[in-house]
Amino acid sequence: MKRFFFTKEMNKKECFYLGRIAKLHGFKGEVSLFLDVTNPEDYATLDSIFIDLDDYLTPFFIENLKLKNKGFASIKLEGVTDENAAKLLLRKDVYLPAQILPELDGLHFYDHEIVGFNVIDKKAGSIGVVEQVIDLKVNPLLQIMKDGNEILVPLLDGLVKKVDRKKKELHISAPEGLVELYLDL
Repeated sequence: MKRFFFTKEMNKKECFYLGRIAKLHGFKGEVSLFLDVTNPEDYATLDSIFIDLDDYLTPFFIENLKLKNKGFASIKLEGVTDENAAKLLLRKDVYLPAQILPELDGLHFYDHEIVGFNVIDKKAGSIGVVEQVIDLKVNPLLQIMKDGNEILVPLLDGLVKKVDRKKKELHISAPEGLVELYLDL
């Protein structure tokens, strides 16, 4: 991937969450990055990242990145040369600019892309707005909010019927009785 050169400050709205610096990896400034993504292999060639340091997305260039097991990567960052410098990065969130992602079409979408979309169920109609996608390995969930009520819908195969990016709508066919359970319909 290309290095990112930006002339203005990056903000989280222009980025997507990649993962988190989880722990130290050795004594020479390396850290373990947990890649909270579906396919960590897609990020094996990164050469730069943004780390959230006190709500400021700070760019770091990568000297070396090695994928490990279970979504982890050992990563060596330019300018982070010892254990003390690496400790300052622990438990910090890591982001990438959304513009580097290829556009998806049809029923495919990135989790961050549908946040704020109105959810329209085949039977119940408009049931709220996507707050977030809770990315559980076994059973990812759509967290939808309507009038202060939370609705959790499993993101099962076949749930999503249409993604209307222009209207910011996500059309679904929720499992029988699920929406009614939350909204007393």
